[in-house]
Amino acid sequence: MSVSEAATLADVLRLQGQIRGDATALVFEGHSTSFRTLDRHSNAVANGLMALGVQRHERVAYLGKNSDVFIELLFGAIKAGIVMAPVNWRLAGPEIAFIVEDCKAAILFVGPEFVEQVRDLQSQLPGVRFFMTTEGGASEWQDFRSWRDAQNDRDPDTPLGKNEVAIQLYTSGTTGKPKGAMLSHDNFLSLLRIAEQDTPDWNKWTEDDVSLVAMPIFHIGGVGWAVYGLYHGAKSVIAREFDPTKVLDFFERFGISKLFLVPAAMQFIVRQPRAREMDFSRLRYILYGASPIPAALLKECIAVFGCGFVQMYGMTETTGTIVVLAPEDHVADRACIRSAGKALPGVEIAILDANNQPLPVGEVGEIATRSGSNMVGYWNLPDATARTLDADNWLRTGDAGYLDADGYLYIHDRIKDMIISGGENIYPAEVESAICDHPDVAEVAVVGVPDEVWGEAVKAMVVLKPGKCLSATELIGFTRQRIAGFKTPKTIDFIAALPRNASGKILRRHLRDPYWEGRERQVN
Repeated sequence: MSVSEAATLADVLRLQGQIRGDATALVFEGHSTSFRTLDRHSNAVANGLMALGVQRHERVAYLGKNSDVFIELLFGAIKAGIVMAPVNWRLAGPEIAFIVEDCKAAILFVGPEFVEQVRDLQSQLPGVRFFMTTEGGASEWQDFRSWRDAQNDRDPDTPLGKNEVAIQLYTSGTTGKPKGAMLSHDNFLSLLRIAEQDTPDWNKWTEDDVSLVAMPIFHIGGVGWAVYGLYHGAKSVIAREFDPTKVLDFFERFGISKLFLVPAAMQFIVRQPRAREMDFSRLRYILYGASPIPAALLKECIAVFGCGFVQMYGMTETTGTIVVLAPEDHVADRACIRSAGKALPGVEIAILDANNQPLPVGEVGEIATRSGSNMVGYWNLPDATARTLDADNWLRTGDAGYLDADGYLYIHDRIKDMIISGGENIYPAEVESAICDHPDVAEVAVVGVPDEVWGEAVKAMVVLKPGKCLSATELIGFTRQRIAGFKTPKTIDFIAALPRNASGKILRRHLRDPYWEGRERQVN
């Protein structure tokens, strides 16, 4: 049986444990794990979770940076029919507590950097039955490795359906609260199976490939890439977190051949002086996405890395990539270089008007997609699910764009007010809510403005209450206690009144548009 016949992610690891055996699956900070050992360790994790009384379909949460422990936990939970919910460690304490409680996590696994923070939050997490450290640091909680090694490592053989939820990833919410996108086994595997039938060169893997997992595992770009590498039997080198100097070390030490990055990360790497002195001959492809890339940066990266480049368009709700701009399209004089690329085999793309009707070639509307990778839905949010995913499995992305006559998809703008900064999704509503908590603020509107490093930056327009005086520095510091640092405004303008239409709705575009004048598209 080949991996392409795997019905679930649990089967993927079982099969690779047999096929690849003692070949290295994971490398993390000097420690290597074979495919066979990873399979066995995940069995122990599954049996341990069940011994702690965690029931099928319950959630367990992980607050930690990238590590081999997370991969063991993910596949162990999967083998027990339990759902892993990784938490964005960049979030502020109240945001972390919301996610852990929202998913009703039975266990919270805590990385060493976050032990003190979780101690402070513990009273806000009444639903968590057990706390466990992944690398020690808390004598009052059990340590992962001693717990794992005390378990039976025989496969629990829990029956799993391909449409059962395998992982729950949280996305920023339009109303200020994150939503848990439920992704099934088939969501991860359906497009991979189709790709096996006619695989382009950039998507071909060999046993000699070395993949770098540098993006955070709480995002689909991190966890999806890690699963992808295991599926193909590649050696995956895991970076605890993205650090441009350490990424270059990984190239030197391990001969990285493939990796996924966001454009901001590419910029940080290529601007390192060492980057122009290094030998990248082992590097075959850089896959990039999560936000558009400036043309000048792409040209610079092509010159420095000398490999193939693949642009990927997708979202958490589509289990990652659904549209690809292939290496042969990365040519400066080709019009399609400005596009997101073409739909992957098995993916349908439609451009819809406000009445849900398809638009002809060249007309801008909302991008909708249908494929086997569309999420199961949002956790405990049936109305939000219905607004995004219809009965025929068409998913509305919230992005505005058009298709050309050759099937290339062009991103023009966003239907939603979402801001993408350094690959992180930010909704104005959650930033505005944090700012409005300040007693001196009367009202606020938040917009995204172009930024040369991060793509887009958060800007707030604030109206103060009569007679109040407040500095931008004070207000930014105030919001930082309530929301993640990447969501806090980079700049604040204090204005007399917000522009509104006749019905009183804030005219956000009137505030945003001046910063985007003269640009071909309204996303950066």
